[in-house]
Amino acid sequence: LLGRSLETTPRKTNRGALDCAKLKAPILLLSSREIEETISHEPSGGTSVPQCNPDCVDTGRSMAGIAGTVSKSWMAEAIGVAFNRDYYFDPASRFAVDRKCHAQVGETLGDLGLFFTESNLGRVAYHDPRQVLVGGIQPNMIVGMLLGAEFIPHDQADADISPTPLAGRELADLPAPESLLEHDLVRLFDEQFRNLKNDTDANVNPVPPFFWDSSGRVAIHGAITSAQKLFGESIFLDMVTSPDQVAEVFDWITDISIALVRHFAKLADRKITEVHIGECSSCMISPALFEQFVVPTASRVGAKVGPVRFHSCGASDHLLEACRKIENLRSLDVGGNTSVAKIRSIFGPKFSIDIAPLVDDLRSDQPDQLLAWADRVLAEDGAAPTIVYHLESGYPLENVRRLQAHVLQAMP
Repeated sequence: LLGRSLETTPRKTNRGALDCAKLKAPILLLSSREIEETISHEPSGGTSVPQCNPDCVDTGRSMAGIAGTVSKSWMAEAIGVAFNRDYYFDPASRFAVDRKCHAQVGETLGDLGLFFTESNLGRVAYHDPRQVLVGGIQPNMIVGMLLGAEFIPHDQADADISPTPLAGRELADLPAPESLLEHDLVRLFDEQFRNLKNDTDANVNPVPPFFWDSSGRVAIHGAITSAQKLFGESIFLDMVTSPDQVAEVFDWITDISIALVRHFAKLADRKITEVHIGECSSCMISPALFEQFVVPTASRVGAKVGPVRFHSCGASDHLLEACRKIENLRSLDVGGNTSVAKIRSIFGPKFSIDIAPLVDDLRSDQPDQLLAWADRVLAEDGAAPTIVYHLESGYPLENVRRLQAHVLQAMP
């Protein structure tokens, strides 16, 4: 248990797990020729990636009522691209692969208005075809690497990190949040961003870590979800048995996220307009624990960084009253078993709601259950939430097309 392990001898971590000197530093800077060759390469048929749409700035939605993103697993199966280590740490490789993926989506999924990006983070309305994602890695994996975890890419799926890099660490032994800004990985991303920004001939738009498009939205993982990744599953029991120590750990994790997003926002001279807090695991705890641990940390982010878009993966009805207490809460992004009617009754008709269909319905051989779920969601909400989904390998495209047609037909 974390409460007990905080009093034990610290375990040695793999401080050599990420050797930034081996991440192909000599090619951090894209040459003008590489950029222009990649941009000038049009996919067959002349289909181009969707441009930024000024009319969508207020909502960031690709189309009214429904918005989808495309996964790495789907792209790997469709065109054989590999999401290897270079994809994440070499901007030239990232740019080239992303362009291929955007082109494929435009050619084959253009009728759905889909966008290749991390699940429900980047938005097509804010996509710039010249953007280059620097450090485009899930937030808690960046934090994990800064704390000794090993990065584990998967050619045909999302990357991961080695589990529980902080298991056995004492609270007093944990580094100060601001000290992580001096880590070699942060310096690497800083250098990559500056090199791209300063190459005026290349004419690219580098996007710093924690940002996913040209907007001002940043994404972080919540304290519980991050602690689960860093310390292990015992964190849930520790919230009951060692609440004071756990609260300190959650504050420390929150301070790391705040320090990192502020650092990269300053580096890029970007104003943060919204913070997506991915508290994926929060649906598994009680309202009392949510109010005790999640509300304070999410509120600190809302107060110190910007308006909060709060994400909870699963059924979250039991947390909605407590969510009201999150400072600067702007919107909710919830799992498909959450009641939209209950959200409306608590937050009102103008509150922004994103809701995801159930995975079993998306991958079913028939779309009947999926469409029935959409009917329930739309019937519960006259103000219309946005249905958001992530296209994974194995989802029948016919289900997605039927869902989109069904939702758009039902929209007022």
